[in-house]
Amino acid sequence: MLYSLAVVLSLLVNSVAGDVNFTYNGFRSANLSLDGLAEVTSNGLLKLTNNTRLQQGHAFYSSPVKLKNSTNGTAFSFTTTFVFAILPQYPTFSGHGMAFVISPSRGRPDAMAMRYLGLFNESDNGNYTNRVVAVEFDTMNNFEYKDINDNHVGIDVNGLTSEVSHGAGYFVDGTSQFTNLTLISGRPMQVWVEYTSLDQRMNVTLAPINVPKPKVPLLSLSKDLSPIVNDTVYVGFSSSTGSPAASHCVLGWSFMINGQAEELDITRLPKLPRGGPNQTLKYLTIGLPLISPTLVFATVSGVVYFIKRKRKFADVVEDWELVYGPQRFKYKDLYVATNGFKDKGLLGSGGFGRVYRGTLPTSKLEIAVKKVSHESRQGMKEFVAEIVSIGRLRHRNLVQLLGYCRRKGELLLVYDYMPNGSLDKYLYGQPNVTLNWRQRFRVIKGVASGLFYLHEEWEQVVIHRDVKASNVLLDSELNGRLGDFGLARLYDHGTDPHTTRVMGTLGYIAPEHTRTGKAATSTDVFAFGAFSLEVACGRRPIEPRAETEDLILVDLVFSFWQRGEILEIRDPKLGTDFVAKEVELVLKLGLLCSHSDPKARPSMRQVVHYLEGDVPLPDLSALGLTVGGLTFAHREGFDDSATPYSSFMDKAYTHSSSIAESLLSGGR
Repeated sequence: MLYSLAVVLSLLVNSVAGDVNFTYNGFRSANLSLDGLAEVTSNGLLKLTNNTRLQQGHAFYSSPVKLKNSTNGTAFSFTTTFVFAILPQYPTFSGHGMAFVISPSRGRPDAMAMRYLGLFNESDNGNYTNRVVAVEFDTMNNFEYKDINDNHVGIDVNGLTSEVSHGAGYFVDGTSQFTNLTLISGRPMQVWVEYTSLDQRMNVTLAPINVPKPKVPLLSLSKDLSPIVNDTVYVGFSSSTGSPAASHCVLGWSFMINGQAEELDITRLPKLPRGGPNQTLKYLTIGLPLISPTLVFATVSGVVYFIKRKRKFADVVEDWELVYGPQRFKYKDLYVATNGFKDKGLLGSGGFGRVYRGTLPTSKLEIAVKKVSHESRQGMKEFVAEIVSIGRLRHRNLVQLLGYCRRKGELLLVYDYMPNGSLDKYLYGQPNVTLNWRQRFRVIKGVASGLFYLHEEWEQVVIHRDVKASNVLLDSELNGRLGDFGLARLYDHGTDPHTTRVMGTLGYIAPEHTRTGKAATSTDVFAFGAFSLEVACGRRPIEPRAETEDLILVDLVFSFWQRGEILEIRDPKLGTDFVAKEVELVLKLGLLCSHSDPKARPSMRQVVHYLEGDVPLPDLSALGLTVGGLTFAHREGFDDSATPYSSFMDKAYTHSSSIAESLLSGGR
C-alpha cells in the first residue's frame, strides 16, 4: 500500500515538473529548429534531406525538454509516435537512413553524414560523453557497427553500434507471424517509441500507417536512461545521405512526457511527393483540311530524323531483361550523362574497357560508366543475371554497381563515382600525393571488411578475383572501396565454385588457381595478402628488372622478416609518422595470407579480427617459415611440398599469357 502510494506521488510530482506535450499532423506551424538540408514544404511535409549526396539534416523541437526528476535524477517516462517515409533515388537501393534522437543540444553540430546518420563523427562515435539516445532506421549494412543487414531498426546509446536491433517489420497481432517492411519502399510507416521510468525499459514498434499499433513491439531494451541523458534535452530527428542519396520525410509527430502521446490523425497528414518528374512528349496535331507540300516535306524529314536518332540510341533489350527494371539504364541517358563518351570525361582504360565520368540528367547523380565489348552472345543471359545480383550488394567498402546497359556490340556497366580515384595513384603517383599510415591502415581494414561481406555475409558467396590497389577506389572521405566486379563469380553458400579460366592480375594470382583454374575465397585471401604488402611497402607485387630477375615483393618482405627487420621494408614515404605495431601486423598478415597452401591462409573473417585487434596474429616463427619464399614447414593436414612464391610466378607466366581477356570468354 505504501509502495503504491509512493509511486502515485512520484508520478504526480514528475507530471508537474516535466510535462511536455505536442502533436503535429503536418508541420506548417510547428515549433521546430532546422539545419542542414531540413525544410518544411508548402504542404507541411518535413523533409530532413533531399537527393543531395553526402549531406545531413536535423529537425528538433525548438524548446528544451526536462527529462529528469530534479529531486532524484530519475529519467521521466515518455512516449512518442511519428510517421516517416524514405524516398530513395532508385527503387532498390538507398544511401543511409534516419533516426529519432534525444540529444543534449539542438542539432548535432559536429556530426557527419553518410554512415554517421548525422549523429556522430569519426572521433566521438561511442563516447559516453555524447549523452545521446537514438532509434535508427538504417538502410546500409556497416560491418564496423555490427549491423545485421541493410534494412533494420536499432536502439543506439552514444554510438552507432545498436544495443538491440531487428530487421524492419512488425508482429501480426494474435499470431506468431512476422511481416517484413522495406524501409526504402517510399511508403509511409508509423513508429511508436515508449520509455517507462518504473520498468526502465524502452519499446519500439513499427507498422504501416494502415495497420493499428501491434501489441508486440519490434524492439525492447531494458536500460535505465537516467545516467545517460542530461536533465534537459532536445528531441527530434536526424538523417544523412550517402552515395546515392534519398529523401527522408516525416509526415506527423506526437510527443509527451509522463503520459501517452496523442494519436496522429492519418487523414490530416501531408501527401508525399510523387516519384520522379513526369516527363511527357508534346505532339503537334495538324487538323488543316489541306496540307502544303512544304509541311509534308518537313514532316517526312522529322520522321527520318526521329528514326535515325532512335537507332543512334537504340538499346539491346531481350524479353528476359525486362524483369531487371531499375538495374537497366537507357543508353540515351548514359550518352547524355557522359557528354557523348568524349575523351574529356575519360577516367581510365585497360584490358577490360574504358571508364568515363558522367552525371545522370535527372537525378544529378555522379557515375562512372565502363564500356566493354561483348561480341559473343554466349552466356550473356547468365552474365547479366550475375551483374544484376552484384548490383544488390550493399557495403560501405564496396563501390556500388548501379546497373548496366547493352547496345550493339557494347556492354556498359554503371558504377557510383568515387571522387578521389584509385588507390594506386596515391602509392605510385607524384611524391607529394600520398596517404599517411592512418589512412592506409583504414583502407586495408575497409577492403578486408568488404571481402568478408562478399565471402560470408551476403546471400551468396562472391569471389572478386581481382583484388589490387588499382581496383580500390577512395570516396570523398578517403575510405577504401573495392570496385570493378567484372571478373566476380557467385555461388551458393556450402557449394564448390565451378572450374573456370585463370583470370586476374599477375602478382595477385594464387598458385593453385593457375593449376586448377578454380577460384575460391582462399584465392581472394591470397590477393588481399599481396594487396596489404603493396599498401604497406608502396611497391608493386612484381617489379620487372631489365638485367636481373624480377623482384617479387612477398619474397622481399619474407627476407626482411627472416633478418628481424620487417619494419625496414615499409614505404619510405611514411617517414616516421606510423604506428609500428600496426605496420608490423599488416606485413606479417600479408605473409600469412600469401601462404602457398590455401588451407594455411586465414579466412577473411579471421583477417578482420586480426586487423581489429580482437585476436592476436599467430607467431609466424612457430609456423616454420623457410628460405626461398613462403614455404611453410610441415604442419598437420598440410602438404609439406608447398611451392615457393618465386617458383609459382614462373608457372603463372606460363599458364596465363594474357590476363586481359574478354569478360565473356571461357568460363563466363
